[in-house]
Amino acid sequence: MLNKQKENQLKIQANIIRQDIIKMITAAGSGHPGGSLGMTDILTALYFGVLKHNPKKPLWPERDRLILSNGHIVPVRYAAMARAGYFPVQRLKTLRKFGSPLQGHPSLHDFPAMECSSGPLGQGISVAVGMALAAKLNKKSYRVYCLMGDGEINEGQCWEAYLLAAKYKLNNLTVILDRNNIQIDGRSDEVMPLNPLAAKYRAFNFKVMTVNGHNFSEILKALQAAGWERSKPTVIIARTIPGKGVTYMENDYQWHGNAPKPEQAKEALDQLNKELLTLQHVAKKLAK
Repeated sequence: MLNKQKENQLKIQANIIRQDIIKMITAAGSGHPGGSLGMTDILTALYFGVLKHNPKKPLWPERDRLILSNGHIVPVRYAAMARAGYFPVQRLKTLRKFGSPLQGHPSLHDFPAMECSSGPLGQGISVAVGMALAAKLNKKSYRVYCLMGDGEINEGQCWEAYLLAAKYKLNNLTVILDRNNIQIDGRSDEVMPLNPLAAKYRAFNFKVMTVNGHNFSEILKALQAAGWERSKPTVIIARTIPGKGVTYMENDYQWHGNAPKPEQAKEALDQLNKELLTLQHVAKKLAK
């Protein structure tokens, strides 16, 4: 069970990462804040509570593999990796700058620990399935996690990969689906209805869990349960709020790929700083 002190520490870390996201996308003048903010709690749980990884040895052979299929939300991964010690936090300011390794979509060549370059939606799951199958064939114990957006599973390739994952009983594969109900053109269920989503995954022989993507206890419990599964791949449908933590961005698809102006960034950071002060006050009380 997640104790209150650890949960509050994760909330503080997530808040700091959200502030990083706002700062770096504003400085870049372009980027995708909606999904990045919405998936912050998932990435925080992974990097600071679940993943078997070593920032000092990013290509450690026994590391867990994390595939970011929805590569446009890479600002949240950059921020999480920086805070975890993969590279200096100051480098986040170079997002989307010419010559910077922090490009708008992740590049395997600039960051080997990214595991694969991504951007074209629907392809990350095929890479993840291949890695999970390779681990089985090579009798390796590492797990493979694949983060996906709900809009990208409009791509038929995803479902072909799911079929293969089920065929080979890839219990070492966990898909985390960002069910935020938006994509660049609007509400995802208006663009292409997905329900009954959980039933579809069950029909493809996946273990299915649905969680509040902003509740660390639910997230960690589901990830732990995925690790116990012995006969099939797992999908965790994470219900998230795009733009989480910034009220004017929340649930507004227009913030899928728009950078805030300086005055909008100030408003966002003011909100997040107010929340951070509350969390730090709670931390002091819990420490007594």
